Amino acid sequence: MSHESIRIIHDEHAALAAMLQSLRMMVQRGPASEPENFFDVLRAMLFYIDEFPERLHHTKETELLFPPVRARAPHLKDTLDKLDKDHARGEEAVRELQHLLLAWELLGESRRAAFDAAAKRYLEFYLEHMRLEETVIMPEAEKVLTAEDWKALDAAFATNCDPLTGKYPRDPVYDRLFTRIVMRAPSPIGLGEG
Repeated sequence: MSHESIRIIHDEHAALAAMLQSLRMMVQRGPASEPENFFDVLRAMLFYIDEFPERLHHTKETELLFPPVRARAPHLKDTLDKLDKDHARGEEAVRELQHLLLAWELLGESRRAAFDAAAKRYLEFYLEHMRLEETVIMPEAEKVLTAEDWKALDAAFATNCDPLTGKYPRDPVYDRLFTRIVMRAPSPIGLGEG
């Protein structure tokens, strides 16, 4: 990994995978005797996913990384098309999860199964999406992109500042969100018991 943009993508994938694992663990445990904390943390986690990966990370991949790879590696057209569709669908999917979580919280246990099923599908979808990027797209990008391509990509991705990677200070605007997640979510993303 000689390029900063590739390192940043890997770091952001690792932070997101940890968030997804914590979300999975919380859903498996359920609200138990602390439903207010449970739903509060899950809402914060889904908001994080919507705010950072969906709006920042995916946009840069779709708009900056994928086009030069597509131009120099036409054999990856179908894979890149799939990843672009995933990016377009991702925001809608996380919004659906937010809605299903609110339904479970406000309407009760009868809505849990719908959230559980959608969360499981979303986690599988997202992990497979990241796997494709890391095992197919990034290795090919390393082979086919030019020094000029990498310079532009590295500069653009350096503006990503996802604090959950542990490499950047938190933006004060998001302090409350990250404090809530880190203090209340279970490991690997947080310090709480969930």
